[in-house]
Amino acid sequence: MTLMSMNMNIKYLSLTIMSFLLLAPALVSAQGLKDANKALEAIAKPAGVQNKKDIKTVIGVGINVALSLVGLIFLILMVYAGYLWMTARGESEPVESAKKIITASIIGIVIVVSAYAITFLVTTRLQGL
Repeated sequence: MTLMSMNMNIKYLSLTIMSFLLLAPALVSAQGLKDANKALEAIAKPAGVQNKKDIKTVIGVGINVALSLVGLIFLILMVYAGYLWMTARGESEPVESAKKIITASIIGIVIVVSAYAITFLVTTRLQGL
């Protein structure tokens, strides 16, 4: 066995040991998850937390999903416009197209965030009445 192959074996062995040491606690901590739901229910009842989903929660989740999708679309459009701009190679048409996409994306995200902020403000003010 040469010195180089011996060093490689030591590196692989140490990498294997380090991986095991890092992953072993995660494997052990997942052992008691079977009874977690029962324990959470036992704690939630005295705290007054209900397991039922009301219409406000469902609508809130729907709004969060929609806003996440809008944010994802915004990100994709910005990356696409940046790609168009970077690959324009000095031509003005792709640069102008990229500028239009960036402008429209920013206007769209500002409108969506403003609508959310106004809705949040109105609903929180009405809850206090």
